[in-house]
Amino acid sequence: MSLNIVIMAAGKGTRMKSSLPKVLHRLAGRPLLGHVLANTEALAADKRIVITGHGAEQVEAAVAGPDIAFVRQMPQLGTGHAIQQTVPELGEGGSTLILSGDTPLTATATARALVEASAGPDGEQRLVLLTIDYSDPSGYGRIIREGEAVKAIVEHKDASPEQRQIRECYTGIMAAPTAALKRWVGQLNNNNAQGEYYLTDIVAMAVAEGVPVVAVKTGDETEVLGVNSPTQLAELERRYQRQQAGLLMEAGVRLADPARFDLRGTLNCGQDVEIDVNCVFEGQVVLGDGVKIGANCVIRNATIDAGARIHEFSHIDGEKPAGAKVGEGALIGPFARLRPGADLGAEVHIGNFVEVKNSTLAKGAKANHLAYLGDATVGERVNYGAGSITANYDGANKHRTVIAADVHIGSNCVLVAPVEIGAGATVGGGSTITKPVAAGELAVARGKQVAIAGWTRPVKKKA
Repeated sequence: MSLNIVIMAAGKGTRMKSSLPKVLHRLAGRPLLGHVLANTEALAADKRIVITGHGAEQVEAAVAGPDIAFVRQMPQLGTGHAIQQTVPELGEGGSTLILSGDTPLTATATARALVEASAGPDGEQRLVLLTIDYSDPSGYGRIIREGEAVKAIVEHKDASPEQRQIRECYTGIMAAPTAALKRWVGQLNNNNAQGEYYLTDIVAMAVAEGVPVVAVKTGDETEVLGVNSPTQLAELERRYQRQQAGLLMEAGVRLADPARFDLRGTLNCGQDVEIDVNCVFEGQVVLGDGVKIGANCVIRNATIDAGARIHEFSHIDGEKPAGAKVGEGALIGPFARLRPGADLGAEVHIGNFVEVKNSTLAKGAKANHLAYLGDATVGERVNYGAGSITANYDGANKHRTVIAADVHIGSNCVLVAPVEIGAGATVGGGSTITKPVAAGELAVARGKQVAIAGWTRPVKKKA
């Protein structure tokens, strides 16, 4: 059966009080519309159509892809008017699933259930509505049934006292036979106080034609919550994060406080992983067995191997596809920063206020205090002193520093790249190294110390 997916994303979102189109506001680091598109990928639709309007160029640029078509709704005259714009893009057969770009967490399984129900068990096509029971249904359209069959959707303002007692409400999500949908939206009118074309009016058309109208009910309020204001966006963010925290804890991850955890990408964890409070994970992050993450860390696009410890307030920012790498048993932080290209071997120590960028550190290498390693290759068991830096940029180009195994770099040294330090060499504290140092050598490059006896410190003159 062919399938079209239509996503309504034309609204301005006035209540967001923002110049950014509503569907591009971010939930868990991804635009609202991006969530909807991601959740529909597994449905393998023949065509996905996004209806744009307000900020159309910005929205289309943000989510463009080879399998996504766009139609524009100008001006925006209601949900039925939005679907009218898609008619030229729709085929004649199969079903069309209609979703909302500001309702980001509708599960793939729920969407698939609607599509399957629209074909019916005997192949008879049906109009399918996603519904939910609300404890307080005020403001929502009520589902009017005769037995199991849906006969109408009655808006709250038009409902009788008896109908307002109904708790089952329409969510704005439906699946319809494509050919019938095209026919129905062509018959819509705007004879109402708002002068808009309402998609819900097709329910009465289906009933009049004898097309079965059925409801698929969800029990998860989160997957049908839309976003219309910053407050609602923040509330949905917390719901989403609590869901992700729950899934991780079910898998055995120990979260110090699931209410103080943020996932803005994917997080894969081994056994006995511990994560303290206020940590943020972005992009693709993998934590091996026994990894411990201290409080207030931000980790983006990184692989951290078994037994490593990321101490408090550390920032790891890798880039796709490889990302940053932290080896088995390594110790990072507190207050450390690993930038793109950081590749740390087993048992490496990166201490407080140390920054590593585009550098490889072999097993057992240590930079424990107040240091910078950029564009460097560091061998095994190197000790890199406090306050030392690789001067890797000459104002136009980056150059590489190579430090072989078992080198000792004293405190407050400057290694001016390109330069190579041979195995087992020592660089005395306070040195500025501009030439290669051979294996086993001691290199000292600093001004001679001068002591002046009887020197008197200047005194400030009195006014």
